[in-house]
Amino acid sequence: MTTNYLKRNNVQVLGQGEQAIVFAHGFGCDQTMWRHIVPHFEAQYRIVLFDYVGSGDSQIQFYHTGRYNNLRGYAQDIVEIMNTLQLSNAIFVGHSVSSMIGMLASIEHPHLFERLIMLGPSPCYMNDLPDYYGGFNKQDIEELLQMMQMNFIGWASYLAPIVMQNPERKELTSELERSFCSRDPHIAREFAEVTFLSDCRVELAQASVPSLILQCSDDSIAPIEVGNYLHAHLKNSTLMQMAAKGHYPHLSHPEETTSLIKQYLACM
Repeated sequence: MTTNYLKRNNVQVLGQGEQAIVFAHGFGCDQTMWRHIVPHFEAQYRIVLFDYVGSGDSQIQFYHTGRYNNLRGYAQDIVEIMNTLQLSNAIFVGHSVSSMIGMLASIEHPHLFERLIMLGPSPCYMNDLPDYYGGFNKQDIEELLQMMQMNFIGWASYLAPIVMQNPERKELTSELERSFCSRDPHIAREFAEVTFLSDCRVELAQASVPSLILQCSDDSIAPIEVGNYLHAHLKNSTLMQMAAKGHYPHLSHPEETTSLIKQYLACM
């Protein structure tokens, strides 16, 4: 039986324009995280929103560990969605791990992408000292995964304020915690393992699609050193430093996020 990729990934298509912008959410989230950004692009672009299998309102029965045990399974989701919609030369906006997922898809299918916009990206979360600082050592990641296994709700409550980094805006932390808790715990842990143990540093040299790296001023998941490394190793890349703090500027600072994306696209 043929898979309906648009239903599988809960794809929503909005907007008035001809060129497509595909918004891809990060770990523990879904397409609703883009709600403050999307209205600013609807008049000019065709907006494509989706949920990865296992997230949001995707069809969870399509989740198989064998497919999603590395980032390429998620990249294949993107390619299948874009091919179904007959997209080409699209702008891809990926948050966090989706930046690398989009990059992997662009290496295999460069005609689908005109620009990659990476929001809080990291090619590798684990330190590989002295040559690379990713922000986490192996023990940090093992403890995080163990916490998810032992106490999923407690993990969500612990992590949300650390990664949101906007303590004066408790509603943002609460929203992120609810988003974490709404995931299937087993799938969420597997996605976390795939995310935090991923290493896309070798693939950076293969990427050819021009990219924008949006680097927050203080990000506990993707520190400034990571943004600088990406910019140095990703050809045709532009690095923009944001005033925003935290790992979710599209939620906490949507105006700045929108402004920088539009500034970059205006130079195309």
